[in-house]
Amino acid sequence: MIKVMTPSEVSIITLDGPAASGKSTVARAVASQLGIPYVSSGLLYRAATYLALERGADARREEELLRLLEEHRLDLEPGVEGNRVYLDDREVTVALQTDRVDATVSLVAAHPRLREWVTAQLRRLPGPFVVEGRDMGSVVFPGAGNKFYLTAPAAVRAERRAGERSADPKSVTEALRKRDSLDARQLEPARDAVCIDTSGLTLEQVVQQVLSRLEEAGLS
Repeated sequence: MIKVMTPSEVSIITLDGPAASGKSTVARAVASQLGIPYVSSGLLYRAATYLALERGADARREEELLRLLEEHRLDLEPGVEGNRVYLDDREVTVALQTDRVDATVSLVAAHPRLREWVTAQLRRLPGPFVVEGRDMGSVVFPGAGNKFYLTAPAAVRAERRAGERSADPKSVTEALRKRDSLDARQLEPARDAVCIDTSGLTLEQVVQQVLSRLEEAGLS
């Protein structure tokens, strides 16, 4: 049985992987089992994207995006059960999970200084926590003690995403492949990450694999 962890036992657990690989759901479940918050790093990229779309900014222009981030405040509030995002004290969490944001977020995340802004926000968060994203273990928290990388073929991930949003699997597959291509630089797993192919596994099985590895590492 995994016990509730204290700050002295662990600081950060990273969970990386491509879109719709299941990392958000797994991170939430693992964090809940361990009794620590989970952090969805992608929400910061989505929040910046939402802000750009709402203000009619060009997502390809980094300077324009950075100016908006100076003019407005974006706050990520982690929790054991979920994350909340606020734009100038207005909660926008639900509005971040749309096809429109999906189609633009990779353009926003490709900007180097925008990525630096997200990294700075994440590194300010107090541990311990489980954090999921694209390059949490390789770039943002390279010193994390426990790193995992979840993956699955695009078609499998598309079925999951289509089921979440009642969308056409073929169009979702194409969108995911395009996003994988745009995110390629951020999708390299950390060299010391445990890689798990989730395509033939249930959520419970993936969570159990992660928890078992943590138990082997002495977090039990």
